[in-house]
Amino acid sequence: MKKQEEAKVAPGMDDKEELEQDATRNEIEKGEYTSVTTLSYDEVDPS
Repeated sequence: MKKQEEAKVAPGMDDKEELEQDATRNEIEKGEYTSVTTLSYDEVDPS
């Protein structure tokens, strides 16, 4: 059984800023980009 690795981010990387950057036209043409989906949990105070 193979151990499944969790996704990793390089140390010192500003996650939010880096992940929100658009790929350049050159990166898209070469297929050197990753689709990023952001999930936000918005909890409303149950009152």
